[in-house]
Amino acid sequence: MTGFSTARQYMVDGQVRPSDVTDDRILEAMLTVPREVFVPASKQALAYLDLDLDVAEGGAAKRCLITPALLARMLQAAEIKATDRVLVVGCATGYAAAIVARFAAQVSATESDSALAAKATTAFAQLGIQNVTVKTAGSADGDAAGAPYDVIVLNGATEILPTGLFGQLKEGGRLVGVFGLTPPPRATLVTHSHGDFGHRELFDAAAPVLPGLERLPAFVF
Repeated sequence: MTGFSTARQYMVDGQVRPSDVTDDRILEAMLTVPREVFVPASKQALAYLDLDLDVAEGGAAKRCLITPALLARMLQAAEIKATDRVLVVGCATGYAAAIVARFAAQVSATESDSALAAKATTAFAQLGIQNVTVKTAGSADGDAAGAPYDVIVLNGATEILPTGLFGQLKEGGRLVGVFGLTPPPRATLVTHSHGDFGHRELFDAAAPVLPGLERLPAFVF
């Protein structure tokens, strides 16, 4: 094994499997997709650590790949099918979208930072991933042109109720992400059924808040 492939195996065996991730498709994807490709060269040594990894460069606003275990647990909860169309919101350089692309039919990804969106597109081309498209768009906007989606994945946290994204779910669709509307933040699964939206808290979790999904500052007299 090379250094990165060994680190990838350690990530799965030491971080993902112990987090009760048993979906073989997710485990295989994380063993296969080279996370270092989605990380700046100066930070590639950190690619497989258990941390939210900032991939922004040149003084740009912080944008992260969320921890591998959190991503895996959320994807497992979303129960993505081989026929599903999936939207990944706030994809940064595209790692989460690349994982999902291994077992979903089609993936759309959005990123508010156009430079990072371009890097995601380059990474997909480098790896021969052909079932992902990337658009520059705000996190709260999603990608209405491609809606509705079977699954929406937030590659980070929201501090507000992302109702605009709810409206892009198919009947029977699922949205998963970290909801920090009230403390403590929790990974949450939202389901669209019979025209209504149900929420199920999954587990306590922490992740960087996606741009555009921050809590509005309170007015102080």
